[in-house]
Amino acid sequence: MALQRTANLLKNTVLAAGLALLTATPSLAQENGKTIIAKVNGVEITEQELALAEVDMLEQFQQTPAENRRAAILNALIDIKLLAAAAEEAGLDQSPSFQARMAFNRARTLHNEIFQKNALNSITDEDLKTRYDLEIKNFPQTEEVKARHILVDSEEAAREIIAELDGGADFIELAKTKSTGPSGPQGGDLGYFGKGQMVPEFETAAFALEKGEYTKDPVKSQFGWHVILKEDQRMTPPPEFEQVKSQVRQMIAREKYFNLTQDARKKFKYEILDQDLKQKVESLK
Repeated sequence: MALQRTANLLKNTVLAAGLALLTATPSLAQENGKTIIAKVNGVEITEQELALAEVDMLEQFQQTPAENRRAAILNALIDIKLLAAAAEEAGLDQSPSFQARMAFNRARTLHNEIFQKNALNSITDEDLKTRYDLEIKNFPQTEEVKARHILVDSEEAAREIIAELDGGADFIELAKTKSTGPSGPQGGDLGYFGKGQMVPEFETAAFALEKGEYTKDPVKSQFGWHVILKEDQRMTPPPEFEQVKSQVRQMIAREKYFNLTQDARKKFKYEILDQDLKQKVESLK
């Protein structure tokens, strides 16, 4: 399924920053946690701020028991506030490097906010289903075979098994008792597979069989001697909607992000003064 094809059109690496929001925190505008839960040096910590910290520090505290995680994150947030107070006292908030980082973080947060509001939050279930139906029409179908096999160490043993099958023995039961392969306990079941997934000798023999037919001669491969039963043949079915729903959402989000950035580039002026970087940026388009 061509569920990733639009990614090739989006070569600008800043896209990754926007897509990170697919699993990030809800928009700040959606938070209503005004309740004050702590104070540090006169500065309030609200439920909203703690909720943001929980998302930001989730990986750091992933191993903390769930019942203690929120308290642990609050404790870390208090440390952050205390050291921030110490940094302000030392005048570090006035340094050019700090001001530059603050400007970047502000721009990044606003970038995330507009992407959340105008892209992620605007994707409906109907959008997802419509796009899924469109993509399914272009789903590349290939032939698949469903087969079982019995693997043994010698041609003689394989011919004995074929003789038993000719006499009416059950293939599945023979596989369970005589196959040396890992699929033996499951009756030799290999499920569905397409061309290129099995060794050539096995694949050729399996695809050449009629449905319900087994090989009348043993098939030799690097693994040993096979007796193969072809149970079914079909065209690859497309994935179910629920299986690829998140991929479809990411696809639509990529496109919306691309449209947002292109609209902004048309509306607002920007200029790259470094000629070397300018050429490299233009080569990304």
